[in-house]
Amino acid sequence: MTDTTSETFTAAVTLTPAAPVRFDLAFTAVTQPCPWPKAYGGDLVAQAAAAAMRSVEDGKTLHSMHSYFMRPAEIGKEVHYEVELLRDGRGYATRQVRGHQNGKELYVCLANFAAGEPGASHHGELPDLPGPEGLPSSAEYLADRSGGTMTAASKEYWSTGRSFDMRHVPGPVYLGVEGARVPHQAVWVRPFDALRPVEGLTDAQRDTAALAYVCDYTILEPVLRVLGLHWAQQGLVTASLDHAMWFHRALPPGAADGWLLYAQQAGAAEAGRGLGSGRFFTPDGTHLATVVQEGMIRVPGADRADRADRAAGRP
Repeated sequence: MTDTTSETFTAAVTLTPAAPVRFDLAFTAVTQPCPWPKAYGGDLVAQAAAAAMRSVEDGKTLHSMHSYFMRPAEIGKEVHYEVELLRDGRGYATRQVRGHQNGKELYVCLANFAAGEPGASHHGELPDLPGPEGLPSSAEYLADRSGGTMTAASKEYWSTGRSFDMRHVPGPVYLGVEGARVPHQAVWVRPFDALRPVEGLTDAQRDTAALAYVCDYTILEPVLRVLGLHWAQQGLVTASLDHAMWFHRALPPGAADGWLLYAQQAGAAEAGRGLGSGRFFTPDGTHLATVVQEGMIRVPGADRADRADRAAGRP
């Protein structure tokens, strides 16, 4: 296997200034390698977050993003991002970011920034779960396993190619549903090595972009889990449809280089779509961010098989 590194993430959010065509500022960024027919959706979210953050120069910090994925992005090719400066107020600022590739619009988001002010504080409750050190990494879990549609390339990608070590509770859903078919799970995440500086971003902005990047890898997994599906399922097709993320507080310096808990819940599944939500915590219980995403989940014949299982009394 290749050396484990977080450089894929920092390469994804390294932007190049470009000439705007329609709006106020523009940047280009390159989608990163993955073994699927389309680029990873977290590339687009994190790149748009980086573009929006680079347009705010008065110290306000990103507190929310609301995104739509309209077309798949090609892998290893530039996406042209245009930033519209919708509003700059004393307390808040708003940006629209649109991503284009091959002359077509494929991604759009609204991003809001806040100056911050004194106020009461509340933290979500950290779930009582096993710590990461006793759990297998993706590489360790997959080392002697095979099956389904998993290829050598997808095994390598799940193991080392995503910039972050990911350890599941109760277990992963790569080749089957490890653990019970419940509508919740958690993933401990940590970059494979210390995050590198990113030109044009402060370390705090880079760390914010890291949460936006890593959140999309597993946000639909609690929906797959409760439906009894897994990533190597024959015929499974998934796609991000829309995405919302709230950044409640800044990561403490250095926290992005350590373990964070991503606690996730399946909200609904119907008509080929599933809704997942997640919350990021530091190990001491500080609630950093909340994510909600709806995605397409399509498996030919899955509805018929599920009805047959239920009719036969199988879980």
